[in-house]
Amino acid sequence: MNQGMIDTGTDHLLANLTEGVLTLTFNRPEARNALSGDLLHALGAQLSDAEINPDVRCVVVTGSGNAFCAGGDVKAMSDVNTKGAASPLETLIHRQRLNQRSTSGRLNKMPKPTLAVIPGPAAGAGLSIALACDLRIMSSTAFMTTAFAKVGFSGDYGGTLFMSQLVGTAKARELYFLSERIGAE
Repeated sequence: MNQGMIDTGTDHLLANLTEGVLTLTFNRPEARNALSGDLLHALGAQLSDAEINPDVRCVVVTGSGNAFCAGGDVKAMSDVNTKGAASPLETLIHRQRLNQRSTSGRLNKMPKPTLAVIPGPAAGAGLSIALACDLRIMSSTAFMTTAFAKVGFSGDYGGTLFMSQLVGTAKARELYFLSERIGAE
């Protein structure tokens, strides 16, 4: 069995396989582990491998520092839009859909147990990734929030579906519309 650190191709995602447990750590603490393109690509690749790797018996997703994941890197998205260097909108939407399928979609359908260990805030797409896991464990100071209403976006990464499945449609709508914080209790 291969053990230890795994090269993900980026410092934004750390991967460690120990005794059958693959731990994937979002590693952008200065940005509250916001999802960068490099991080998403590496996460998708690691999850794809985990599905078929017999050495992986469980997948744990967590964040470094004091946050799980702040969601998409809105600053980077804004920079791309203001600098005019963005790909055509259709290309961006297509890339976003592929990222969603290769991350939260893959976590949700993983044939092995998945666990989100949440040391701090999980917001937006970070919340969606946590909800895609089979189980979630939060520190006493952690919270979850949809956050989308605060930035003018609709939910993504399957969060609306996962939230509805977990708490029911009416409560999910309330949480998405109001972006309230959900504590560990």
